Amino acid sequence: MLTCCWSVKGGSGTTVVAASLGLLAASAPGGALLVDLAGDIPAALGLPQPTGPGIHDWLSADTGVEGDAIEHLSEPATPGLRVVAAGDGEADRPSSRARVELLARTLAEQDREVVVDLGVPKPSWQPLLSRADTSLLVIRPCYLALRRAAALTNLPTGIVLVREPGRALGRREVEDITGVRVLAEVDVEPSIARAVDAGLLASRLPRGLSRPLRAAA
Repeated sequence: MLTCCWSVKGGSGTTVVAASLGLLAASAPGGALLVDLAGDIPAALGLPQPTGPGIHDWLSADTGVEGDAIEHLSEPATPGLRVVAAGDGEADRPSSRARVELLARTLAEQDREVVVDLGVPKPSWQPLLSRADTSLLVIRPCYLALRRAAALTNLPTGIVLVREPGRALGRREVEDITGVRVLAEVDVEPSIARAVDAGLLASRLPRGLSRPLRAAA
């Protein structure tokens, strides 16, 4: 099963949501693979920053580098979870559609759970969203983010709503504006921030993340 997490605006919490979904999927038969196209997954999990090639290097490689090379880029993170880091490749360099389509096909055909952190996706990454079994838009209930979400032509299959105190907008407004169901609501709370800042997300996933995200997994 391929799950893609993405946002329409930076700072929405996509990386923390994707990392948490990867940790939850690690107990599935065959384990899970977490692919980092946004660049911050190791830091969110409290892992050492990788120094070798990663997924952006693979995307920039010649057509002779096949999909099975992705497995060699992955590193163990926790029991049952392997991570493919962003790598040293040029993240801002446009990826060829053929390479992205091969990546999408390779990940969709895995015999394990696959979670991809797309961050704010580039147009060239559309094949990944098209191939995904679950496409999760991670969004905060702010006017600017919802304004962008309302203009989407390729809708997600569900929304993870990151709730903040004092916001005038909530679940009902998000669903009305986007026309997409909110599958999980995650509250911005100190325990989550402490776990991420201390590098403890991989070893102690806060209930404020695990409980709501199980519904979206």
